[in-house]
Formats: sequence, structure tokens, C-alpha cells
Amino acid sequence: MTTEVRVPALGESVTEATVATWFKKPGDAVAVNEMLCELETDKVTVEVPAPAAGVLAEIVATEGETVAPNALLAQIDETGKGAASAPADETNQAAEPAANEEPAAKKPASNAQEGQKKMSGKAVDVMVPSLGESVTEATVATWFKKVGDAVAADEMLCELETDKVSVEVPAPAAGVLAEIIAEEGATVDASARLAVITEGAEGAASSGEANEQEPETEDPEVEEAGDVGSPGAGPEDVKERGDVEDAPSAKKAMAEKGISRDAVQGSGKDGRVMKEDVAKAASAPAKSDKAPAKAATAPRSADQSEREERVKMTRLRQTIARRLKDAQNTAAMLTTYNEADMKAIMELRNEFKDQFEKKHGVKLGFMSFFVKACCHALKEVPEVNAEIDGTEVVYKNYVNMGVAVGTPQGLVVPVVKDADDKSFAEIEKEIGELGKKGRDGKLTMDEMQGGTFTISNGGVYGSLMSSPILNPPQSGILGMHKIQDRPMVVGGEIVIRPMMYLALSYDHRIVDGKGAVTFLVRVKEALEDPRRLLMDL
Repeated sequence: MTTEVRVPALGESVTEATVATWFKKPGDAVAVNEMLCELETDKVTVEVPAPAAGVLAEIVATEGETVAPNALLAQIDETGKGAASAPADETNQAAEPAANEEPAAKKPASNAQEGQKKMSGKAVDVMVPSLGESVTEATVATWFKKVGDAVAADEMLCELETDKVSVEVPAPAAGVLAEIIAEEGATVDASARLAVITEGAEGAASSGEANEQEPETEDPEVEEAGDVGSPGAGPEDVKERGDVEDAPSAKKAMAEKGISRDAVQGSGKDGRVMKEDVAKAASAPAKSDKAPAKAATAPRSADQSEREERVKMTRLRQTIARRLKDAQNTAAMLTTYNEADMKAIMELRNEFKDQFEKKHGVKLGFMSFFVKACCHALKEVPEVNAEIDGTEVVYKNYVNMGVAVGTPQGLVVPVVKDADDKSFAEIEKEIGELGKKGRDGKLTMDEMQGGTFTISNGGVYGSLMSSPILNPPQSGILGMHKIQDRPMVVGGEIVIRPMMYLALSYDHRIVDGKGAVTFLVRVKEALEDPRRLLMDL
């Protein structure tokens, strides 16, 4: 029986894909749901699993070919599915004579065999957790445990990086980490195995026989301490920091550079030291009196590479770079500018901020005013809230407001769903919660999807003027900037007013200049006279 392998659903707006990589070749045995190949679209990478077990009989679409949805990729011959069980049979046959060997049975149990007994127990697989609907793969960023370490249930084992968020992987059971399958830097799919835990086993660190197994180690306490912190760290240091495991890459860097763990300020979760922290500590000025004199007289190296550092881009940063460039290449992007007098909003905030916080438990900020002003303007100019899908324009009768948030890992855009139906207090609370999650790396995929329009506040960093880049497939993004006192002519007189430049970047393929200017003018009017929001004017 032959089973066809076809292109899976690619999404409503995706009409074609490119065959990027085949992981199997004709004649290879395949299991059900085993990954056969990878397709690339203009938005995501899609993995194609095997619909049945058997042998890959034919590859119809080779690497580099462009295919449409539901196109035939390959064929699987299910009659060959028994081949996959052969290795297991061979293993059993090989194991039989080994079990009957009399000399092996008479051998006394060695220390290694005793250790194996301690590792005996039920094997529990550590799998990749849910990554979200549109995320098909992740990169193993950091392992916080090594093989042989004891782990508690729900203790964090490693961290994965996806295109959008970082995902922590907890231990599914207590025991010992018996095997790491996906090392740091490896790319794994959404259903991959990361490691194996031997449930109920004792960790090597807790075994009292460690000294007997390694008699050649002169000072086991110091050696063990060096694994956790820096070379020469004592056992007291290990106890103090035993609950926080530094990144393995950071420990290696500290050992190579001869930097003490106490000299490094950790920026990771719970003070965990990352590789970048070690680089910062290494580049910091030496504290000793002799160091500056040496630095002053030391000749500068002719090799520039010794004064440079290469760090691989995270998946998030790679995705940001790709999406921003795609937006420039795809959309006919244009930016229009205006300015708003923020005096009315500032006076309104000062008058009601205490009552607002007392009643709603959240501070009244500027973002809720901007969100409400944009929702108001989007009703009058709906094309700014729409998107292009092939040869059609999709108008949204709702506003899912994306709010750009700067994080240590890069810019992320969590979404306030149905912002047009929410009050000032609800918007302020949700923005505060999403912003905190973004900075802590706790945002979920659902909280970052479905945006129809975006607001970016560069003013918090001191930006006076900028042209924001669209967040595809959205057709508009509003840039907020620094509030600065400037002389303005009001009623024929020069007065000092708190002014803010506003910038609307839009897709000129769908939004005309008149619509863009009208949108920005309506936002300006609503900000300068907030009463218009109440009167729906």
C-alpha cells in the first residue's frame, strides 16, 4: 500500500512554499510522525511529518522546488514498515549470548556497576513543551543541569529560544538527569526529546562513594566547587549559590579567562551568570594598582580579532532582523508626521491620578490615552486597521492593539485584545502586566499574536523623532516620542507647551495619503482635547 505525503496547511495568506531540506532519502525507513522534510514560506518554516510508517519510496518535490498547498511531496510504501523493527531484533539476539557467558556472571560487581544500580529506575523523557500554534522549532539555549545531576520535579532543566519567546523546560519528575539528547545550540522540533531522567535515582553529587571511585583526585571538594562557580571556589561558595546554576557557557568562559565567580554580576534569572556577563567582567578595568600600568605599557595587538568578540544572534534577534527587512522589501512604506500639545492630558492626569489609582489599583499613564485615541481614529479610517491578503483587503471590525516593549532579548510586541471595548483602567492594567511579562521573558505565543495595529513608544528612551517600521501584516504603526517643552504660537502669543512629535508609518498599497493624514489629525485632536473621546467626536 502506498501513502502520499502532501504539503500541509500553510495558513490563509500563504499560497506557496519552498522545499528547504529533506531529512530522509528514498529507501529509508520512516516511522509515523517522523519528520521527513522542511518547507519554507514567507512567514514561517513548516515541518512535514510522515503520515504512515514504512519506506520512503519516492521523492516527488526535490530541495529548492516551489510547491503549492496540498501538492504531492513524496510517497511512502507501507509494505516496508517491518524493516524498522529489525534493529530491535538484532539487539535481542546479541543480548542473548552475552547473558549466557559464564565468565561475566562470575565477575565481582565493580564500582561502575554499583553506580549503575543507583541510576536504575523508570526512564522519563523530557520533551519540548508547547511552543504555540505557529512555532515549529526552537533552539536549545542553555542547560542548567549536566548528566548525573540530581533534579527535583518542576526544577528548571534548560531554556529554549524560539522566534518570539524564551521557553523554560521543567523536570517532569524527580530523579537524576541520565542523558542529554539535544545539546546547547541544537535546533529541535515541537515534539522532540530533549533529555532522559531516571526517576527516583540518586545523584552522583549525593553519593558517599564518590571519593572511592576517584582516588586520584587530591581535593574533590575544590574540584566540585570549580564546576559550580570559578576555579578555586570553596565549598562554602557552593552552598551559597547551590540554588542557582550558572550557564555552562559562562562557567567555561570564567575558567578560560581565570575570572572569579564573585567578580561577575549575573543578569540571568535569579542572578544566573550568562556568557555575556563574563565578557563584561573581563572587559571591566582591573581593580589592582598594577593593572593600569601594565595596560598603559602593553603594545596594542596587530591582530584585530583579539579585540573583537563574535556572539551568535539569538533566534529572536534573527527573526526581528528578518521581519523588519521583509517589511521594507514588501510594503510600500511611507511615514507622515504631526505633533500634539500634551498639556490637556498632563493636567487631566495630575487632577485625577490619585483617585484613579485608589479606585483601580493602577497608575494612569499616557499609553491608555494613546490607545483610546488610536481606536477612535481607526473607526474613521478603517484601512489603517486592515491588511492585504493576496489580492484582497481584510478589514478588521475590532482593534487588537500591539504595544512594542523593549526587553534585554530584543523588541517584542504583546497585544491588548479588543482594546476598543476596554476602559482606561483595563488598558493600563493589561499593558502593565504584558510589559512585565515581556521583560521577564514570560510572554506566551497567544499574547503576541493577532495584532491589527501597533504603538511604539521611543520617547521612553529619549527619542525626539523617528520613523517606525511596520509590523507585518499590519498596515499601520504609530510612533510616540519624547515630550519636550517648546515655544508655540497660541492665540497670537508665544507660549511654552509640552509637545510630542507623532509619526505614522503606513503601507501605501492600502492606505492613501489622505487617510494617513486624517488618522494622525484625529489622534492629535483626541490627545489635545480628551473630551472628544467621551463625545465620540
